[in-house]
Amino acid sequence: MGKQIKLKGTVREKTATAVRRDGLVPAVLYGHKVTSQSIQIDARQFAKVYEQTGYTSLITLELGDGQEHMVILRDIQRHPLRNDVVHADFYQVRMDEKIKANVPLVVTGESSAIKDLGGVLVRPMDEVEVEALPQDLPQNISVDISVLDTFEKIFHVKDLVVPTGVTILAEADEVIALVQEPKTQEELDAELAAEVKEDVEAVEGVKDKPEEGEVAEGAAAPAEGGAPEAKPKSEEKK
Repeated sequence: MGKQIKLKGTVREKTATAVRRDGLVPAVLYGHKVTSQSIQIDARQFAKVYEQTGYTSLITLELGDGQEHMVILRDIQRHPLRNDVVHADFYQVRMDEKIKANVPLVVTGESSAIKDLGGVLVRPMDEVEVEALPQDLPQNISVDISVLDTFEKIFHVKDLVVPTGVTILAEADEVIALVQEPKTQEELDAELAAEVKEDVEAVEGVKDKPEEGEVAEGAAAPAEGGAPEAKPKSEEKK
């Protein structure tokens, strides 16, 4: 196990709104051999710990109850405008039981296909699901793009290097990264022209659509009073 990361908290007795006003983050602790309970933690301390652990590293949560709870962060909720954390979920793990988690993929190295050939890096995946004992979960997994020296090379899931005890659950042939050949000016112009054409057709479609109460071209105008005049039966047979 790596460096022990500690986080202190207390049982929450106030409302979530009141807790936030005090500079604290409302949270919940649940999981293996623990009764779900509402807690609160210092917002600044939590921010520092989250930067180190993400969703995969173990945290020693101290609640002042004489016990240390071994947890991982399961979820956080952020304010839609300020982006600060407004709630957190901590899951108490069982140290001898494997768990699943999504681990971020971090790009390392330098691709000559990008540097020398002007290619563009394409990343269909930015995280991968793994299974491991809690203490073996990596905080992130490296994607060394230095192997992408041509436009034909592809970095697959099977190319990832993970620590012992970690099993990747994604399909081996799933694409992690590749370098796309830069587009010619003709291709860019063609794409732009296609986008402009779509916009024009959309605008014309709106313009051609009859307004409410307006009669479409070629349709019979309604008689005064609303409904179109019905033809006499004698005229229908002519």
